[in-house]
Amino acid sequence: MSIGAVSALTGVEVHTLRYWEKEFSEFLRPIRTDGKQRRYTSEDVTLILEIKRLLKQEMYSIAGARRVLTQSYRDAASTSAAA
Repeated sequence: MSIGAVSALTGVEVHTLRYWEKEFSEFLRPIRTDGKQRRYTSEDVTLILEIKRLLKQEMYSIAGARRVLTQSYRDAASTSAAA
């Protein structure tokens, strides 16, 4: 999906999505076309909605949301390694 479509779908402004891409670079890495346009996957959209929830509803700071996501990814990795 294009950045405009993701913005409309998630209710997150385009400039905010670009900012989050920098702040959450270890998690949010949309694919780039040859023309350097961003293309988001459904997993990216799910992550954006999670970031939005953490920041807007749970009132985490950027650093706090990053810590929560890091822990979630560690938990998911250890769960899949144990299976």
